[in-house]
Amino acid sequence: MDCGFCPADILLPAKADMEKWAVAACDQYTGEPEYWARVEKRVGESPSTLGLILPEVYLEENDVEGRITRIHENMRSMLESGVFAYYSDAMIYVERVQSDGMVRKGLVGALDLEKYDYRLGSDSLVRATEATVPERIPPRLKVRLGAQIELPHVLVLIDDEEKTVVEPCSEIRERAKPLYDTPLMEGAGRIKGYLLDDKLKKQVNEALCKMDDNAVFNRRYGISGYPTLLYAVGDGNHSLATAKEYYERLKASEPGRDFSSHPARYALVEIVNLHSPAIRFEAIQRIVKGVDTEKFMKAAEEKLGLSGTPTSQRVISVINGTERLGYIHNRTSELAVGSLQDFIDGYIAENGGKVDYIHGADVVKQLSRKENTVGFILPDMQKSELFRTVIKDGALPRKTFSMGHAADKRFYMECRRIDR
Repeated sequence: MDCGFCPADILLPAKADMEKWAVAACDQYTGEPEYWARVEKRVGESPSTLGLILPEVYLEENDVEGRITRIHENMRSMLESGVFAYYSDAMIYVERVQSDGMVRKGLVGALDLEKYDYRLGSDSLVRATEATVPERIPPRLKVRLGAQIELPHVLVLIDDEEKTVVEPCSEIRERAKPLYDTPLMEGAGRIKGYLLDDKLKKQVNEALCKMDDNAVFNRRYGISGYPTLLYAVGDGNHSLATAKEYYERLKASEPGRDFSSHPARYALVEIVNLHSPAIRFEAIQRIVKGVDTEKFMKAAEEKLGLSGTPTSQRVISVINGTERLGYIHNRTSELAVGSLQDFIDGYIAENGGKVDYIHGADVVKQLSRKENTVGFILPDMQKSELFRTVIKDGALPRKTFSMGHAADKRFYMECRRIDR
């Protein structure tokens, strides 16, 4: 049975310093060019995924087109010079020791893009957890167009409370040596990967297909008549959306051709269990600038029905460092952040202002002391709310939560050819 996730033909360096090979996701440290300068210096002339990606810190530089050209040249050179070892029909069990010491377990394989739709309101098997910003796709698409290789930093969540899919694969450690076992640069922890045998690959497929059963799915969430959501994109949604856009353009360019088995139909991802203790959701707070704070809060009270009477949607407003607890009665979303974001977007569209997204309540309190500024502190989203909210609301508001710090995001390691 096809459950949307399958083995892939995976490339890994045949011989390389793996600590220099693996680098952080391209969309991390965008405000820290010094981070990427350190990485470049550390890698030097060694084989590295750094030469195969475009760190987004460089997107606004004048030589971005030249960088993309060099990326494509590096891909061709690595393929032709024998840098890679080839693993056919492979699935890799990964153990990532994060910077906090927690171990995140995952499975690297291919996700079927025919079963993925990132648009709001999608009812596909694979869905985005946050609203996709279309403007973020074209820069990534420039890299993928003409690329022979893809590298994944996408983390896809499954709601597997019984731990039937990923966790049982840890038994491979008892009978196999790791494909790689290396520290990660810049204090990002350690990563180890094992090639799954046929028995475990079959076991993974059977467990996923059991979760894919629509009747089981609806009973799990106490709902009725909803299409199954098996995979929720937790990190790297815009990269996966780019892979989808590339595949759809490829099909449109040759409408008479059969693309059912083309490599570009799939994207290499890592699936992780939502219930892993290493997966933590942290709320992303809001700062609204350039508004009359009294007028803004009066509108918020009217539109959101803010009052001191408790409801399930709690929010703390902060003006000039002073906090005020309120509860939303006129909800427009399953989550407080969704109801609040709907109000903020509508208010700014009519009255002007700007919203910034902030990590940390202390930072919000500090920034709220500025003139014409209102801060909002939101509760951390519970893991149990994620799938239910995506099922009912379609996707979470942008910048709802952060899934760990930059150092703990997925590092590039495995590769896969997408040309044919």
